[in-house]
Formats: sequence, structure tokens, C-alpha cells
Amino acid sequence: MAHMQALTFYFDPISPYAYLAFEQLPEALAGLSVNVAYKPVLFGAMLSANGQKGPAEIAGKREWTYRQVLWQAQHLGIPMAMPSAHPFNPLALLRGLLQTANARGEVNRYCAELALRHVWASSTTDVGLDPNDPERLQAIGAALHQHMQQRGDTLQTLDQAKALLRANTDEALAAGVFGVPTVVVYPDVQPAAQSGQAAAALQTTPYVFWGLDALPMLGDCLRGSPWFAGASWQAMAQVPVGIARQ
Repeated sequence: MAHMQALTFYFDPISPYAYLAFEQLPEALAGLSVNVAYKPVLFGAMLSANGQKGPAEIAGKREWTYRQVLWQAQHLGIPMAMPSAHPFNPLALLRGLLQTANARGEVNRYCAELALRHVWASSTTDVGLDPNDPERLQAIGAALHQHMQQRGDTLQTLDQAKALLRANTDEALAAGVFGVPTVVVYPDVQPAAQSGQAAAALQTTPYVFWGLDALPMLGDCLRGSPWFAGASWQAMAQVPVGIARQ
């Protein structure tokens, strides 16, 4: 039996890049034996933990982000429409999605797709609908619940969903995740180690691939590129800081 590599895809539906990466992920992983765990997180909490602003909170970068993702979507042949307002509060959508999660905070690909397309594919024009419109939230909630009933699975309570969202976000931060989308993987390919102690440490250090444009890099790693077994990956964590802004 072929070895199946475990990956974790961390995402927040608020991110247009998460939507595009989700849609492109099957192509990036084509021909590989992988098991992908889809884990919703709260991007805003990650930004706060790292003292950062999101792209949509920075003038100039905000407009560029929207133009770029719409261009990327048409370039890749992915239907996409901006929500009627962005950024928006994703908590209601995230909690509803996580009511479909298992005890590890993982949702299946179908449910993740419903949530992401709810935000980013609500119209055939460039400007779509409000993700937090009460009727739309009720409709996606009903679709998620119906899916779970058809599978014979039990829904998480709202309090359980809230706890899973916090746990997923904390787990991602602990793994070195700083943004979405991010794929975390413990690949079989390990950088060369100088001692048994160093080797043991490397085997538990996840590789973190951030962003839509990291998908080719992820695929290269999983296909056994020797670059990931060399010193370059680990050495980048040791580059000295030349100046720190106050």
C-alpha cells in the first residue's frame, strides 16, 4: 500500500487567496497520495497575535489585492465575485461551518467549498452578495445541516464550534502559521542533520507553505525535490536581523 502523506489546509473564508488556493489545490496535488485535513481558523486572531494588519486594512494594498485576485481568478478560469463589502466579520460563517467538523476541528472538502463559494462565488459579475445577509446565512446553514444528515453525522453545538475555532487557530499559530491560506506538512524529505539530536528535532518541525503562489513549491516538496533535503530551508531561520523598527 502506498504511503499517504498527511497535509493540513488552514483557511478563513474571508481570504480571497484561500478561495483561489482551495480551488487550485487538487491540481497542485495531482498524482500524489495525500490526505488533506481542512481546518477553518480566524485570520483576524492570527493578525492580532502577530501585531499585524490584514491586506484589506492597508490603503493602496487593499485595492491592489482585490484587483490581483480578480485577475488571477479569470487567468485560472475560476469563477469569482467580490462580496458586497470586504473585509467583513466571518465569525457567523466560521462557526456554522465548524458545526460540521469532527472532534479534531476538520471539515470535509464539500463543506469547505460551500463556505468559500458562499463568499467568493455568489454572482457572475465582479461584485457579489453580502456573506452576512441573514437569509443567505440561513440558507448555507440549512445546506450544511442537510449534508450532515445525509451522511448520518452529528452536528457540533454552537459552543463546541466556537471552541474548535479557537483550538484550530491556536494550533495553527503553534505550527508557525501566520496567514491564510497555509498548508502545513511533515514531509518524508528531511534536511540533512549533523547529529541524532538535530535529526529528531527536524522530524517534528513542520514545513509551512503560505499563500496561493506557494502551491507549486508544496507540490515540489511532496514530489521529493532534493532542495528540501538540503541546508537552504533550515538555514533561512538563522538569518540575522539587521535592523528592527521600533
